[in-house]
Amino acid sequence: MLAVNRFRVLPQDEDDFFRSARAAVDFMASREGAESIDLVRNLDEPDLWAIVGRWANVGSYRRAFNGYEAKVVLVPLLSRAIDEPGAYDVPDDVGTNLPRSR
Repeated sequence: MLAVNRFRVLPQDEDDFFRSARAAVDFMASREGAESIDLVRNLDEPDLWAIVGRWANVGSYRRAFNGYEAKVVLVPLLSRAIDEPGAYDVPDDVGTNLPRSR
């Protein structure tokens, strides 16, 4: 399962964002089922960043958000993410995939 969270970061907010993002990446990488967690920056638009995580399964990803520490480390950062769908999986594992109504 692949999880992508993208962020637009103003130059003046970059240092604060980077510190928060590194803490979130380190936290997620320590969670059971995390296979890889990367903080990346767009090559063409330097204000566009992403946290890309590969997880053993969707349950592992969701459980990573459980507990007090997750709320303290992840929620403030992820509340700044671009509001868009960010969870992906292999088509055969997804099955019938109906879009959420908006």
